[in-house]
Amino acid sequence: MAETSPDPRRWWALGLIALAQFMVIMDTSIIGVALPAMQQDLGFSPGDLSWVFNAYVIALAGLLLLGGRLSDLFGARKMFTAGWVVTLGGSVVAAVAGTAWVELLGRVLQGAGAALIAPSALTLLMMLFGARPRELTKALALYGAAAPAGGTAGVFLGGVITEWLSWPWIFWLYVPISLVAIVATGKLMPSAPARRGSVDLAGAVAATAGLGLTVFGVVRAPEAGWGSAGTWGALAGGIALLGVFVVIQRKREVPLVRLGIFRTPNLGGANLAQFLLGAAWIPMWYFLNLYLQQVLGYGAFASGAALLPMTVLIVVLMVAVAPKLIGRFGPKKMIIGGLWALAAGLVWLSFVSPTGDFVVDVLPASLVAALGQALAFIPSLGTAISSAKPEEGGLASGIVNTSYQIGSALGLAAMTAVGVSFGAGRIGDPVALTGGYSAAFLGAAGIAIAGGFLAMATLRAPKPEPSDVGGGEPAVLR
Repeated sequence: MAETSPDPRRWWALGLIALAQFMVIMDTSIIGVALPAMQQDLGFSPGDLSWVFNAYVIALAGLLLLGGRLSDLFGARKMFTAGWVVTLGGSVVAAVAGTAWVELLGRVLQGAGAALIAPSALTLLMMLFGARPRELTKALALYGAAAPAGGTAGVFLGGVITEWLSWPWIFWLYVPISLVAIVATGKLMPSAPARRGSVDLAGAVAATAGLGLTVFGVVRAPEAGWGSAGTWGALAGGIALLGVFVVIQRKREVPLVRLGIFRTPNLGGANLAQFLLGAAWIPMWYFLNLYLQQVLGYGAFASGAALLPMTVLIVVLMVAVAPKLIGRFGPKKMIIGGLWALAAGLVWLSFVSPTGDFVVDVLPASLVAALGQALAFIPSLGTAISSAKPEEGGLASGIVNTSYQIGSALGLAAMTAVGVSFGAGRIGDPVALTGGYSAAFLGAAGIAIAGGFLAMATLRAPKPEPSDVGGGEPAVLR
């Protein structure tokens, strides 16, 4: 990108962008503690209760590509604002829901809003900082640190709100935040002229339905069984729709996703790294939380507190350390080293015992895993976005967000199946539970190890570029 005069409001705007990332991730964790109360009040069956979480994730993952394309066509600022408006509406629906299906509708709307917010937020970040590589690395670090902070804050806030107020206030919380974000967007965010083009509705429907049905099949598989007709029907239908999507993209003059973008050097490799990073990290966070509560006997609030050291380390490393290491070693080495450090922490966690101790069995291993996540996340995210053409920034942002979210959902579903097969479903049996969690940790470690090798094979070495403060390695791979 050509050097331009920096926007004096850019750091305030970055705060709003980081808030968006914080809220998108928090929305996946804040409901956890409230689920039993929601089940009692809304009449969810035990098997359907998980859809309070899954409805959000499926809508988010399925609509991210469309959100990225809309950001490119109509402008990132407009789509960022629209995302907050949809989130506001979905939060109100979820808060006032009196039945299970209305609650799920609200969660779908929240996921759709997040699918508009996430890619446009990254596009806005690139518009504000893309011309200054060193500032870009710092901006991506702050953006990336907002994700684990949002995940941990969700556990805390969910527990506090459910205990002292009631579960609907979990969703009312989003109303004032959304209103502030809508007003602030117009004052802080840069605008970009709308580009000529059309929305590929057929491609959007095929991509959304294909991704949604595939994720639906995988997240439902641990409950319905991997060999069930429903599971295989959903997976086959999802894959078929994704095949239809590819055919449509090849024939359309103005497609939703220009397939040639995947031939851009390093874009495919960086997205693969993000996919596998999510597939390894989210199962670790999920099963570690279960181990703390179901084996060590921690309450939900205490479990969230136990995850704080890991979250604090990630934030500090992403903001203060990772940018310097990227400049010294380059993104490729950081991605590979981070994935393998995450794998090392997961292998260490696999040695947890039914009579374990947090300080001995959990804390050091979780900090090693957090180190790996912090080192790999920023360079893989930055490389995926910056590898694309500026006019396709929204598309690249939608692709990388989709990669991480789909990886998270598929990785969690697969490791849940592994864990259950080794005893993770035997509630009340600490020995069996620990065996299941250990197997899931090892499975996630295998994903991270494979990710490191694939990054080694698919990513090119960086080319030095001048920065706005003089010399040094670039923040991304070119």
